[in-house]
Amino acid sequence: MILREEKYELDGKEILLRSANENADDANMLIDYLKTVTGETRFLMCESDEVKYTTEGELSFIKEHNESENGLLILSFVDGEYAGNCSFEGKTSSRRAKHRAGIGIALFQKYTGFGLGRLLLEILLRKIKEQGYEQAELTVVEGNDRAYHLYESLGFKECGRVPNANKYDDGTYSDDILMVLSLRDEGRNENLA
Repeated sequence: MILREEKYELDGKEILLRSANENADDANMLIDYLKTVTGETRFLMCESDEVKYTTEGELSFIKEHNESENGLLILSFVDGEYAGNCSFEGKTSSRRAKHRAGIGIALFQKYTGFGLGRLLLEILLRKIKEQGYEQAELTVVEGNDRAYHLYESLGFKECGRVPNANKYDDGTYSDDILMVLSLRDEGRNENLA
């Protein structure tokens, strides 16, 4: 699925949202971004030295998302600089799960705290709802209070935890917190209308 360019203004900044282009520039930009953001916080999927993606692999990832009817990758730019992305993928392994969409989002730390994450998620949730999904799901790492409160403010509810899901190099652990948003109840999610 492709998101054509959309422009917004947020906190005096020009925001551009679009799908990734199927070229080496965007592929390498995404790889560099992953290496940086995973090093900026303990709340993402891995350590920065574990990011081993290749340009060819990332081009395949972009193409797969752009051609998918069950997923979308949205890149965000703030005043012309790449700021991060969000995405969803349908859980299409069976008819029983086709009503569910999984969400991911990550921004460079310097682009957090002024509403960009909320804007991205509101747009992504609208797209998910337009595609007919009835439930959006995400995982937030214990201790990521700012993200947890953002998700809660959008209507997500905590539905479970995976204890000690993340073990860090210093020997400490954190839980994964599973959160769900029902998209079936029209009155509950007025910000997605």
